[in-house]
Amino acid sequence: MTSHRFIGALVAIAAVALPASAAVAAPADGPLLWYQFDETSGTVVADASGNGRDGTLVGGGWGEGPDLGSVRLDGVDDYVDLPDDLLAGLDAITVTAEVYIEPDQASPYFIYGLGNSSGSWGSGYLFTTGNGYRTSISTCHWTCEQNASTGSNLARGTWNHLAYTLEGGTAVLYLNGQEVARNEAVTITPGDIGSGATTANYLGRSLYSGDRYLHGKFADFRIYDGALTGAEIGEQAAHISADKAAEDAAAIDLGDTAAVTADLDLPATGSNGSRITWASSDPAVIDPSGAVARPAMEDDDATVTLTATVTLGTVRERRDFPVTVLAEYDDEEAVDLDAAAVAIPNLDDVRSAIHLPTEGANGSTITWRSNKPDVIDATGVVDREEPGGKTRKVKLTATVTRGGEKRRLHFTATVPPMPTPADYTGYFFTYFTGEGTATGEQVYGALSDGNDPLAFTELNDARPILTSDQGEQGVRDPYIIRSPEGDRFFLIATDLKINGNGDWNRAQRHGSLSIMVWESDDLVNWSDGRLVEVSPENAGATWAPEAYWDPEQRAYVVYWASPLFTTPDHSEGFYHRMMYATTRDFVHFSDARVWVDQGYSTIDSTMIEADGAYYRFTKDERSNSSSTPCGKYILAETATSLAPDAEWAFLAECIGSGAIGAGEGPLVFKSNTEDRWYLFIDEFGGRGYVPFETTDLASGEWTPVAEYDLPSSPRHGTVLPVTAAEYARLQSAW
Repeated sequence: MTSHRFIGALVAIAAVALPASAAVAAPADGPLLWYQFDETSGTVVADASGNGRDGTLVGGGWGEGPDLGSVRLDGVDDYVDLPDDLLAGLDAITVTAEVYIEPDQASPYFIYGLGNSSGSWGSGYLFTTGNGYRTSISTCHWTCEQNASTGSNLARGTWNHLAYTLEGGTAVLYLNGQEVARNEAVTITPGDIGSGATTANYLGRSLYSGDRYLHGKFADFRIYDGALTGAEIGEQAAHISADKAAEDAAAIDLGDTAAVTADLDLPATGSNGSRITWASSDPAVIDPSGAVARPAMEDDDATVTLTATVTLGTVRERRDFPVTVLAEYDDEEAVDLDAAAVAIPNLDDVRSAIHLPTEGANGSTITWRSNKPDVIDATGVVDREEPGGKTRKVKLTATVTRGGEKRRLHFTATVPPMPTPADYTGYFFTYFTGEGTATGEQVYGALSDGNDPLAFTELNDARPILTSDQGEQGVRDPYIIRSPEGDRFFLIATDLKINGNGDWNRAQRHGSLSIMVWESDDLVNWSDGRLVEVSPENAGATWAPEAYWDPEQRAYVVYWASPLFTTPDHSEGFYHRMMYATTRDFVHFSDARVWVDQGYSTIDSTMIEADGAYYRFTKDERSNSSSTPCGKYILAETATSLAPDAEWAFLAECIGSGAIGAGEGPLVFKSNTEDRWYLFIDEFGGRGYVPFETTDLASGEWTPVAEYDLPSSPRHGTVLPVTAAEYARLQSAW
């Protein structure tokens, strides 16, 4: 049909929600079908459009929605059966729905499907799913689908307003009143499906018999003949988007704004997909990007009001933040503050090189002196006595200076002798098990069967051995490194939890900038976990951190994958680079810099050293195709230095191809008993970790191992060689 504009009263909103959906007038050209779900009993789902297209509730029950009623579906066999032939004669369409998806929803699933089935397959349909959120139209089955897709999953455990319009070859997908995807090359019309005859029209049920039913609720469902405008969809969604905009506004946290001395991180988006813009009452002091210019030290502190405008669809929510910007410190204040901030971790048990800061946050210079530079020198390099030697006490003096002001600080460090060397007699495997269970994104452990690197027994009855209650309260990709001296361990991991939300888009655009860190002297007793921010502000995530000791820098090189963005809202410039920083104590890190930038996404680098050469294994994150046949497989490179500007030479690509369907999360380690190396590659979506082996790292050739016995579902982790004493402690503890 020709284009329609559906007339309705459009309402401008500022810091208030629109009236309930029942109060929003239907467009002049009203819906073909409108279910309000305000029944309280029975199986008839009444059509409020006046067109007599009642539905039938199969199983399920009635309850409350965000405004009026709702229908509840159990995810097992409940659904709503709609009348036949709903799409007949439609050249254009709008479908809207208010949906609540339970956190335990299994995939794949349809939220609604309108079309036909043949055998166990759909055979022409229009459907929407939440994993990832997309609407597809097809005249056959999945091979004919034409999509409007976001690439991210719908949030669960909350109400969402979904809308899809198709007219003139352009499909537009909306979420809570805001456009989130568009496809301008659709060649199918709704009326093409079954030539207008459709007998499998469902809410909460897929047209593929092997898919899962919807576990959730509907509070509103409508079909229109024609495409509603974005403003009309925004009006319809406003009662939901107003709540979500208010949630995003309330969630903004600028930290302590009573004594600001540095730039502020002003968020550009909210967790519900809202856009956040900023205004300042005094841009000369704080501009809308958050940059701070402190008053001169002779001036008074400045008070500024920052205003956040949170926009979601047609809804706007405003929130003011009073901010006090302190005048510049004089020399005395600066030195006092910088002196108070000097701290050295583990001074009572110094086992490796330590971080000695050389400048303060307020412009002070810090110099160091040691009374025993042969044990700890003025740069923090530590030289312990041989095994059986003495424990040494070292006095360190820091002098903090700015202008004519000076403060001296005194510290006493205790340095034990080196441990007695011991052979490695087994392997400790740390990993996570995936986002499919509530505890899968924590740290699990397994011990090898003696010195067999290919057979492991799970520890702690296959329960986590370390858990995180910080940040996102989930950890992935746990990596353990042994200090070069051999008697201290650091475990670092990705701060990420996907279980319960399924939102990979948020995880990559607005994920954590921090890594989780634990430390231990015996692999059994671990410190409290701590979050350490390492990624720059334009990063969208901090994935799969690992570390390697660099004897040249006398520091650990820490590396991870981050997508870096060129816009404040993290909408442009998206692809993963490998990042690089250094640390001595996993508390103080150098500024991050790009380490690997191929012009396309690469993730999951891991390394090993042999005979003076370093070997780096990285996942090529490109899609696998005829033009990129090594996409989703492992790339190998080699270098002779871990300096940030070291040149890495190509060694091999497509590692794993032919043996696994795709690979990620490589881990590499050397045999304890021979010159043989193992590379475990995670065949994600398939068998999980598959071991490969080589006797020549420099060849780049890896052979799949025929027989192995790994834990039941290990994902990206580490295999660490351990001594007999360490093995016994681990076995006894768990």
